[in-house]
Amino acid sequence: MSTAHPSPRASTAPAGLKRVVAAAMAGTVAEWYEFFLYGTASALVFGQLFFRQTDSPIDGIIAAFALYAVGFLARPLGGLVFGHYGDKFGRKRLLQLSLVVVGITTFLMGCLPGFDSIGYAAPILLVLLRLIQGFAFGGEWGGAILLVSEHCPDNRRGFWASWPQAGVPAGNLLATVALLALSSTLSEEQFLAWGWRVAFWLSALVVLIGYWIRTSVDDAPIFKQAQARQAQHKVQQLGVVEVLRHHWRSVLVGIGARFAENILYYTVVTFSITYLKLVVHKDTSQILLLMFGAHLLHFFLIPLMGYLSDLVGRKPVYLTGAVLTAFWGFVGFPMMDTGNNWLIMAAITLGLAIESMTYAPYSALMAEMFPTHVRYTALSLCYQVAPIFAGSLAPLIAITLLNKYNSSTPIAWYLVGAAAISIVAVGLTRETRGKSLHLVDAESAERVAASTDTASARGNSLA
Repeated sequence: MSTAHPSPRASTAPAGLKRVVAAAMAGTVAEWYEFFLYGTASALVFGQLFFRQTDSPIDGIIAAFALYAVGFLARPLGGLVFGHYGDKFGRKRLLQLSLVVVGITTFLMGCLPGFDSIGYAAPILLVLLRLIQGFAFGGEWGGAILLVSEHCPDNRRGFWASWPQAGVPAGNLLATVALLALSSTLSEEQFLAWGWRVAFWLSALVVLIGYWIRTSVDDAPIFKQAQARQAQHKVQQLGVVEVLRHHWRSVLVGIGARFAENILYYTVVTFSITYLKLVVHKDTSQILLLMFGAHLLHFFLIPLMGYLSDLVGRKPVYLTGAVLTAFWGFVGFPMMDTGNNWLIMAAITLGLAIESMTYAPYSALMAEMFPTHVRYTALSLCYQVAPIFAGSLAPLIAITLLNKYNSSTPIAWYLVGAAAISIVAVGLTRETRGKSLHLVDAESAERVAASTDTASARGNSLA
């Protein structure tokens, strides 16, 4: 990867960029409203409602977290399908479709009867909806990031492309508010019986607002130019085949880079709810209130870290966050163990602050590593494959380690391993700060042409 060069687009933001950012964020907020809702329900409700009960309450939670991990399995497939057609037909169309599917499946989850009503059909239907939801989630992030990355100035991409990432805490805030309002006004029995369903049904409103906002934007000029070139030269869209053939090193970097961020995030946001309930003995409303404060701060930290990556580079911000990830478990869990609400919130906020250092620069870094005509496919592949081995298993591994060792220390060491993978991955790549996406396209074309010529020469020599 060549050194970044300034471009004509490096000084001022194009008109309508804020509207594009709002459109990208609208879907991300809706996605993460529903995703946080599901993760929280796994910790608080699903273990009791959708699985046969045993003598240990942890057994139901383990089963719910295993089901939580299942949704991640469909994400890469969704990412490849949405990415392929998004590279072929446009980012906007596929983003609208993914949002509608996510909204419908989440609404239906709120309608499912429990194990006591329909037996094993309850978890089976939940798995089915979770897989469909995960498939749609697979196409959301890559398209939202590219909608912004391909519109914004090269020297501000870290900042602007981090805003869709800030949709994560924004969606979590909405979900937390909904759950907090319901859990604080209803009794434990009422919340478990029907209150949690209302939060799922409210997703329909969130999705409608997001869909309406997305109708007002269009794909970026650089994508339309790439689309025209492909049509002019009658190039067949090979999607993931081309990505893996010509950009496999960047794919490995993209997957490895996510381990520290992904595992830390789901440990802090999803597993901590269970930890605070079972070990620290906090009630649901207290936990959700603490999460609300942490998510609010997280919303502002993400664009701040994105802005910082424009100033000093993607790698310094990223590697600092990955190193700090290795230490959070040895500090965060003891802070929670005190039972002091301020220290608990500080532990959660610290974890999310560290996570934002590895999450905020990721979108710009990935956009600057792949050419336009396969960028949606490549980003979706990297972003969605990593959680299968990272975030999807994090709550399950954490609760299993806690159950076996009755200590948070093994979980802290688990985070050390995650951090090491990301440090190696990001350490091996070159700095991309300020790089023109037109230059990325040109370099990629040269590299592919050289590779093709080499393969042809080898074929001729063998003949």
